[in-house]
Amino acid sequence: MCPEPVKDKTYRGGQRSVLALDDIDFEIGEGEFVSIVGPSGCGKSTLLKIMTGLIGCSSGEVLLRGTAVASPRQDIGTVFQSPVLFPWRTVLDNVLLPIDVLQRDRPKHLPKAKELLALVGLSGFEDRYPWELSGGMQQRVAISRGLVHDPALLMMDEPFGALDAMTREHMNVELQRIWLERKKTVLFITHSIPEAVFLSDRVLVMTPRPGRILTERSIDIPRPRSLDVMNTPEFGQHVRAIRNHFKAVGGIDG
Repeated sequence: MCPEPVKDKTYRGGQRSVLALDDIDFEIGEGEFVSIVGPSGCGKSTLLKIMTGLIGCSSGEVLLRGTAVASPRQDIGTVFQSPVLFPWRTVLDNVLLPIDVLQRDRPKHLPKAKELLALVGLSGFEDRYPWELSGGMQQRVAISRGLVHDPALLMMDEPFGALDAMTREHMNVELQRIWLERKKTVLFITHSIPEAVFLSDRVLVMTPRPGRILTERSIDIPRPRSLDVMNTPEFGQHVRAIRNHFKAVGGIDG
């Protein structure tokens, strides 16, 4: 399961062109958790939009289970930095939104939606509305919504970037638990190197624009990982090795 060579993405406007991505070529294994880190403006979100089929690349293609991703697909789930919940829909109805949009059998998927809410610790909140939930709880609803239609690939674009530090750490532990139970293939975009190391099997490091894959680092720390692992020499070694790539360019959180 993988993005095959995207190669490049160029934005053209008037007499000026901007090369956003260049020679992007990597694969993601089935059930793997892969993070991408890079300086601001390096094209991480552009890459995610290409991989979800929201925009096209200028050359190359993305393949998911052997078929090209040319437009938004039902087998790709997405979680953004903002939960993007509809305020007039209950928690349960927000989770079931992809089922309604895809015109699938709602009663058939109702137990799955409730099971996912239980998985993220929101049993009993099915009939609440988004404004009644904290930011972390809203993001749990968004994760449940991203999984309810059983996608082959879950794309996460800085999903915890707007949360306070303590909530963010808690959500990292929760996401790891959910991933260990579901074993979905995840591509996770973040500005935080420690977050990427904590969550990932592999971390891909991007260069400043035009974004290229500079290097990748395998994270061989045993799972499940508690927050205490962040205090270990092994964890620090991974963080330092990745951070060293950005000493000259900045733009990455510690």
